[in-house]
Formats: sequence, structure tokens, C-alpha cells
Amino acid sequence: MDRTVTSALPHVPNASFGGGQMRLSLKPSTPAGLVAIVVLMFAFGFMLVPLYDVFCEITGLNGKTNDQYQGVLPISSVENTRTITVQLVANRNNNLPWHFSAEQEEFKLTLGEQKQTFFHVVNTYDKAVVAQAIPSVSPAEAVAYLHKIECFCFQHQPLEPSERKSFPLVFFIDSELPEEISKLTLSYTLFDISSTQTAGM
Repeated sequence: MDRTVTSALPHVPNASFGGGQMRLSLKPSTPAGLVAIVVLMFAFGFMLVPLYDVFCEITGLNGKTNDQYQGVLPISSVENTRTITVQLVANRNNNLPWHFSAEQEEFKLTLGEQKQTFFHVVNTYDKAVVAQAIPSVSPAEAVAYLHKIECFCFQHQPLEPSERKSFPLVFFIDSELPEEISKLTLSYTLFDISSTQTAGM
């Protein structure tokens, strides 16, 4: 005699059964769910720059250098003839609609010599945007020997639609730079922080 046993299963929202397996659907079934996802995405974008900042401080990855030099400026000396190759890299976050480039991508610099160069930007968006430059240095050991006197990374940088600007960078590399370092890469990544400025108003 055939016997059929029926067991009660708990009700699981958005669940389906097939092939002996239970599958859960993670799709939001209400407008509130969609709103929650949008809010989470906005919060992630809002926190992107400070999270990057903290990450660099904790890991030391591509040493950060965002402080203005406050010491005594070096005096040029003919005795110091050691040079180093400096590479400048301009990056931008994918959400930032700007053109961003270094005027000089690579050059030789004598240790202790002050150098002025420029980064050029164009806001290609149809509205005003505020950006923040996050610097990094490679190798990380060179951070202690790179001294910036003037840098666009010290302040937020607002640009109107189609506006062009040239950002100055003035720095020198300490003559005490370890001998094994022959090349220094200084890169800047621009992030769109317009939403944080609006939130603070």
C-alpha cells in the first residue's frame, strides 16, 4: 500500500522549489528595497575618499604625502650633483568628468633643488564640480624625503563647466635620500567630492 507523507514547510518570502533544491531570490520586491540599495551606493561613494585615505595610512601602500613643508628651504649648492628621475602621474576616478594631465611626465632633478611644474585640468562636464587630489609616492620609503612647498592637493579644487586650470606643484627632494632610490614616482588621483560639499552647506 502506498503511503504519502506530507511535511509542513515554513513560508520563505521570494523562495522557489525545483529539482529538489530551494532557491532564494535576492531581488528587492518593494520600492523600499530599491531605495535602500540606492542609499547604500551613495554612502559608498561618499566615503570613498576618506576610506582611501585611511587605507593608505594603515597599509603604507604607495606612501601618502599630503603635508606642506614647514622647514628651512634648501640653498642650492654646486657640491650636490646627485640627480634622481622623477615621474609624475595624473589619474582620476572614473566618476570625475575631467581631463587631467601632467605638464612634465618625467624629468631629472638634482637633490635639494626646488622644482616647479604644473598639472592641467579641464572640466568636461556640464555643471560645476569640486575635486580633491589624493597623492601617493613610490617607493614608499621616499615619502620622508619629498617636501612639497606648494601643491593643489592642499585644497579642494572647484571648476565651473568647461573651465580650464593649471595647478602648480613646487617641491624638492632631500639630499639625504637613500642611495638605492634612483627613481621617484609621484602620482595624483582626482576624486569628485561635490556631493560632500553640498551636504556640508
